[in-house]
Amino acid sequence: MIPTVVWGTGNVGRAAIRAVDAHPALELTAVIVHNPAKAGRDAGELAGLGHRLGVAATDDIAAVLAARPAAVVYAASGDVRPDDALADITRAITAGAAVVSPALYPLYDHRSAPPEFRDPVLAAIAEGGGSLFASGVDPGWGNDVLPLLISGLGTTVDAIRCQEIFDYSTYDQPDSVRHLVGMGHPMDYEPMMLMPSIPTMVWGGQIRLMARALGVELDEIRETSQRRALDTTVTTPSMGVFEAGTQGAIRFEVQGVVGGEPRIVIEHVTRIHASCAPDWPLPPDGGAGAHRVVIEGRPRIEVTVEATDEGDNRSAGGNATAVGRLVGAIDWLVAAGPGLYDALDVPLRPAVGRLGRKQP
Repeated sequence: MIPTVVWGTGNVGRAAIRAVDAHPALELTAVIVHNPAKAGRDAGELAGLGHRLGVAATDDIAAVLAARPAAVVYAASGDVRPDDALADITRAITAGAAVVSPALYPLYDHRSAPPEFRDPVLAAIAEGGGSLFASGVDPGWGNDVLPLLISGLGTTVDAIRCQEIFDYSTYDQPDSVRHLVGMGHPMDYEPMMLMPSIPTMVWGGQIRLMARALGVELDEIRETSQRRALDTTVTTPSMGVFEAGTQGAIRFEVQGVVGGEPRIVIEHVTRIHASCAPDWPLPPDGGAGAHRVVIEGRPRIEVTVEATDEGDNRSAGGNATAVGRLVGAIDWLVAAGPGLYDALDVPLRPAVGRLGRKQP
């Protein structure tokens, strides 16, 4: 059994506790929390399992890492605190842990990561002998292993398009939805997510990963974006009121240009309510969210993934699939040894030992 720590108990951390507990090769040995009010609470309670796991959450990071855990699932957000997340992750690597995390987008394709992200991780690996695999959904498996796998079913491939189509009122991170993405702000507000170069910072690594796997050279990476205002005021169940005339939807693309044409495209269509921009793509089943891969070529192939968790919530389902990819990689990483890995290194493996196994 591989002693494993879950660091953070938010949207991703809850799913991580459940995934570690369900994995036959892993043993949950500690849960780190930042909120002192959560310290002392049982991990099973924090994960919404409905039963105790016998592991009490703690805010004593030093004590947990001093125990030299074999693996750490770093589930705390890095969206608005990238420096803190990088410091936490390198601390765990220096303690010798194999770390998996969705927190630092630039490290999804570490070969193209800025030195200020990559160098501290490499130094921590050299010092402590740990490792890191950073991945998620989108960016993550939705635009690396899934489209690459499906592309192999084609005779000829003209273009690959990866889409995330989501109603963000199901996404339980109000600050990110309102301020990073800009939902509910006046149309003259510039969301950070759409500022020039930010989409490429987040998704450009996925474009480069796919290009590298496909054996093609990129001419450049381009960005496009559109925004739509709400026609009427809407009230959402989880995030309250969004006024008419404020931003209600965004659509952007990060395009990998090959031979002068966009050949590898990551597209996001994000709404705060289904009534906004109804002419833009919608999930095939009309639900709250989906990830879709379209291979244009012969044959034309389209695959849609719709995941649900925590009361049929699509955002929670997406988080759970990201966690499944990461937690499922831990035993491979421990066996592989020290290093900085990406999605082309780490295989997506079957759910060995988990078929038919239910959490009590």
